[in-house]
Amino acid sequence: MAFHLTGGEAADCKAYDALISLPERAPGALLADKGYDADAIRADLAEPRIEAVIPGRSNRRVKIEHNRTLYKQRNRIERMFGHLKVNRAIATRYDQLANSFLGMVHLATARYWLKFVHTA
Repeated sequence: MAFHLTGGEAADCKAYDALISLPERAPGALLADKGYDADAIRADLAEPRIEAVIPGRSNRRVKIEHNRTLYKQRNRIERMFGHLKVNRAIATRYDQLANSFLGMVHLATARYWLKFVHTA
């Protein structure tokens, strides 16, 4: 899992280059919403053989199919965002500096994942 902060007004697809370079190893598939539906992103994913599980925008001239079964797994990502927003500092964005906010996101994510890893 990787994070990249952008401004609230920035389009999702603008952060693609920064996000795809963050993981240590290439993922088998990229699950993303319609905000990432761009021909350049699909072409970039085809080269290293990463499956693009991105639904096409409604105004796309040529409709593109995606793996609907795999796309259903995206709800896990949305649920994680919901769990992160339980943390008041993240939901209200009190931090003025991006580094402080990113640190809080990392801390809240670690706390969230510890629930699943901790066995005692």
